[in-house]
Amino acid sequence: MRTHRTFEASITNPRQVSDDLDQLGRAASKLWNVGRHYAQEQWDETGEIPDDGELKSELKGHERYRDLHSQSSQRVLEELAEAFNGWFGKRRNGDNRARPPGYRKRGDSHPRSTVSLKAAGFKHDAQFNRVRLSKGRNLKEHRTDFVLCEYELRPDVDLSEWDIQQVRAVHKYDEWRLHFVCRKSIDPEPPGDSVAGIDLGISNVAALSFGGESILFPGNALKEDEYYFGRKKAKCDDSRSNERLRLDRKRTERRTHFLHTLSKHIVSECIERGVGTIVIGDLGGIRDDENGESRNWGKHGNLDLHGWAFDRFTSILDYKAETEGIDVTVESECNTSKTCSACRTKDGGQRVERGLYVCDECNTVANADVNGAENIRRKVTPSPSPDRSNGWLAQPSIHLFDCSEGCFAPREQVVDCKP
Repeated sequence: MRTHRTFEASITNPRQVSDDLDQLGRAASKLWNVGRHYAQEQWDETGEIPDDGELKSELKGHERYRDLHSQSSQRVLEELAEAFNGWFGKRRNGDNRARPPGYRKRGDSHPRSTVSLKAAGFKHDAQFNRVRLSKGRNLKEHRTDFVLCEYELRPDVDLSEWDIQQVRAVHKYDEWRLHFVCRKSIDPEPPGDSVAGIDLGISNVAALSFGGESILFPGNALKEDEYYFGRKKAKCDDSRSNERLRLDRKRTERRTHFLHTLSKHIVSECIERGVGTIVIGDLGGIRDDENGESRNWGKHGNLDLHGWAFDRFTSILDYKAETEGIDVTVESECNTSKTCSACRTKDGGQRVERGLYVCDECNTVANADVNGAENIRRKVTPSPSPDRSNGWLAQPSIHLFDCSEGCFAPREQVVDCKP
């Protein structure tokens, strides 16, 4: 089995390479605009949009095409074709508000687009943490033939263990970063055949049920970050100011670390208990009402909801579990919060408070989120847990994010901290 990962790295020699990367990024934007103009001409003449094959064939002799390495130019035109396909798909599904991809312009200057290079366009030096990115023919005439970037990754990532398929130079938050797209073959044995269920939420970002034991992961640290950075950003006069960009970058980095740490901790808890399958609730429609419009959860509810990236967390958990041989399946959360996990009685009125579920039929008292997680678990394992006592349902273990250590731990071991 092959697994794919994308690792983000910071560039440690930005002064030496930023000008060259800016030049490549703006060249990619110009090529996008050339392709967009050609597509518009074909649309006006024939009523059809050219695919990526036609774009490459027609524009490979263009001056802007030769500003970049051929693989980088090809990827720009592939992305343009993908953007048009996405627009067509939305229009076919009845979304009349969808707009075709536009030109990449900002006033008289071009924004810095992502520059992608495959194996022939870069050379990686794992020993000294350097990667050499090739330039296009036109840009080689004026300066060096390549851009030599020095980088730094997370301490737990060793690229020598991976086959690097692609390197991307990405400009965000007013700086360049590198994305290494990698793959390797793995064949892990599952830790066991037990099943765990996960209920995702806002107050408690995750409730984990093993069918006899449960863990809650409150989202205090994530919510504190959202409120803290929201207030700080509100004091910035300019939405594009350096301070605003710095706050956005820091908030994103902290949220990303939180999601990775949470998923890693959940996987380690599952390994310890011999779990071979994780069942996670599907929250795909939580942001929309029955009419497909954005649902209003109130001022604080909307802020919490937008700060909690459900889909991204599921994706991160999936690949971390995959490397350990654990299968992740997504199941509908329909009625899981209304149903008693002990006797299966369905009654929406039994969730008497936000965090308390009391069944009138069998007198089960449970934490509402744990009850939901157990119902999600039982979608894959219909038979109930042999332990139907109220203890593990009503009194789950609480694991908090320890900001001082950057990890999750039982509540009694965690020191309170602020951003």
